[in-house]
Amino acid sequence: MTIDEQLAYLRKGTVEIIREEDLRAKLERSVVKDVPLEIKLGADPTSPDIHLGHTVVIRKLRAFQELGHTVTFLIGDFTGMIGDPSGKSATRPQLAREEIEANAETYKTQIFKLLDAEKTVIDFNSRWMEKLGAAGFVKLASHVTVRQILERDDFQQRMAENRPLALHEVLYPLVMAYDSVALHSDVELGGTDQKFNLLMGRNLQREYGQEAQVAVIMPLLEGTDGVQKMSKSLGNYIGINEPPSEIFGKVMSISDELMWRYYELLTDISIEEIARMRRAAETGERNPRDVKAELAKLIITDFHSEEAARAAEEEFNLIFKQKQAPDDVEERAVASQAWKLPRLLVETSLAPSMAEARRLIEQGGVHVDGERQTRVDYEVTTSVDKSVLLQVGKRKFLRVRGT
Repeated sequence: MTIDEQLAYLRKGTVEIIREEDLRAKLERSVVKDVPLEIKLGADPTSPDIHLGHTVVIRKLRAFQELGHTVTFLIGDFTGMIGDPSGKSATRPQLAREEIEANAETYKTQIFKLLDAEKTVIDFNSRWMEKLGAAGFVKLASHVTVRQILERDDFQQRMAENRPLALHEVLYPLVMAYDSVALHSDVELGGTDQKFNLLMGRNLQREYGQEAQVAVIMPLLEGTDGVQKMSKSLGNYIGINEPPSEIFGKVMSISDELMWRYYELLTDISIEEIARMRRAAETGERNPRDVKAELAKLIITDFHSEEAARAAEEEFNLIFKQKQAPDDVEERAVASQAWKLPRLLVETSLAPSMAEARRLIEQGGVHVDGERQTRVDYEVTTSVDKSVLLQVGKRKFLRVRGT
């Protein structure tokens, strides 16, 4: 690729590149000197599982790897004991060393589903932080002012609302910035919630006489609800280690509008091709459902295999398109009548209460005969001659028939 082509490839899906002219200069110098750039992505192992939201920046790391640069996946085993305060309104609980080490091991296996294991450097920031010592840490802290640290929006908000801000949280951006110094990174990747930390790395590198890294900032991926960022705690996530059938079903449950964002951030398809696909779907040339199925298969292929993707599609079609339920789906008789969907869920014990039933429906967790229903006033008519397949959550199926 030419430098312009490389920049276009790396620019895909980014929110901001600080600064793009610096990245161009680094890429040009890399070509002239035949020396790869040092690319860094840091992640604190605070959870054992990686979901699709995490893979947005990992895919960008792979893009640099494909261009021949040296990529380092930095596991923040030291910063993980502090807890990243980014976007948090309260102090995060500190994790034990044993828990962090266990999570780090799972990270190493999961990221190689996207990255080339032989060309990826795995490092741990405890390697230099634990050697720094108390005197070294004090010297490090002398390079940053209190005013600079407290410019963070989330820190300012906590102080304005008189919520606790622990001293170790204030030190987090400083430690993360020093990682860039230790690795002499040319480029650091991160989500929009990491922008302050990435810029702190640029500033600290200058303090240590290094050339400032380029910050490549990626968006935070919305979860399956299309509203909140993907999060395990919110239940709107798609885990990369989930069974292919689960991934396929979850991708098929997202809105048509969100589908295009997933195509941009979770696949290697070019922006131009995505635009063509979108026009075809909007004009009726292609069925959006089929386009979404292709997306699901691409994602499954990345983390499992093409064969697993095909099998997941076949299972989905068997259950939903052809209205055939799995063999072990229970059938229950209810009165033949028109049911409001929340009432039917409570009647069949698929929801414990009307309030919970409405919540499940509004959050997109209920399907009727394979179609997601988000209206609490939706009616389901049951009769002796016609059964209805209900699905709640991931894999909870029930077939109901009127009496």
